[in-house]
Amino acid sequence: MEPSRKIDEKCYPAGEGAFLSMHDMLAYFEKMGVMRVSDLHIKIGTPPAYRIDGDLVRLKGDVVTESIAEGLIFPLLGPKNIEALKRDMAVDCSYKYGTLQFRINAFMDSDGLAAAVRALGTEIPAPEKIGFPNTAWQDIVRRKQGLILFTGITGAGKSTTIASLINRINENRACRVITLEDPVEYIFPQKNSMISQREVGRDVDTFAHGLRSMMREDPDIIFVGEMRDAETVSLTLTAAETGHLVFSTLHTRDAVGSITRILDFFPHQKQDEVRNQLSLGLRYIISQKLIPRKDGSGRVVAMEILNSNYALANLIRKGKIEQMYSQMQVKTKDQPDERMITMERHLAELVKNGVIDLLEAQKWANDLKSFQDAMKND
Repeated sequence: MEPSRKIDEKCYPAGEGAFLSMHDMLAYFEKMGVMRVSDLHIKIGTPPAYRIDGDLVRLKGDVVTESIAEGLIFPLLGPKNIEALKRDMAVDCSYKYGTLQFRINAFMDSDGLAAAVRALGTEIPAPEKIGFPNTAWQDIVRRKQGLILFTGITGAGKSTTIASLINRINENRACRVITLEDPVEYIFPQKNSMISQREVGRDVDTFAHGLRSMMREDPDIIFVGEMRDAETVSLTLTAAETGHLVFSTLHTRDAVGSITRILDFFPHQKQDEVRNQLSLGLRYIISQKLIPRKDGSGRVVAMEILNSNYALANLIRKGKIEQMYSQMQVKTKDQPDERMITMERHLAELVKNGVIDLLEAQKWANDLKSFQDAMKND
């Protein structure tokens, strides 16, 4: 593997005598817009393919060889990430091109080098445009401390929602904001807040190392890209307890399951301590899914929101996790200690408002019976 390849090297035979560089391929995202063209896939043995309106569309040129793959992918990585790819067989990083930020995952498969390149718009949407089912976001952007946890599968829009909330704080408050991301996705402008964005693998070795050093960097607001292990979870909970507003993510499908997942990081004998930390530090869990719109014009967010009021904090402390869902079903009023909603209720609202199809909502519901009950209620 030779790292000395340039992004403007025209190494891909695109047909009819034309050759494309990775520079040309990234320019296509800017030309078409990231709402239409979201990803580029490169793999040895097949032509490159863009994901356009959700479907893979291959280029009409030659199949990718090892040399072509290196010529296209290596300029996005740089020497340090190429070494990580050799060592770990996969690497995540980011790349800025024009008005767009790209998230890169390069990896090895049975044929050799491959990559998934995802375009991220640099324009951060306003919280009003995200699709919150209630006004919980207004409480979040006013908060000074506590853990705000966003959950959902990859591609559910968690990073976009967090960026939207941090950017609103950035517009209205003079805070010191430090992020730890893998990789950096949205680039925050310097407005009222002072923001430092650190990328794992580029600016800091691990999330845990970054979090430990962050405690000496006087942050008001912390964004931890993902809670991946017990050490990161423990440091994140401590940061939320000690007067910081902390945003983070987990790959779980619902709010209640997120509590269980956090506890599962720790041995049984330590779980009482972690439950106590959670009951004190947790403020909101927001679980997201992106559901295809009924009219085919894209996707809409469906959310489950848990607001850790006194009653829910008590359930967490006592380990009565199974009782949390029923609290979320009834604490729905627009007042500070409520503002909760289940995924099933929000899906039902989207169906009743004609935004998504009934069958689509049934597919995405975590609990079909609860969804059917929500559809019957006004």
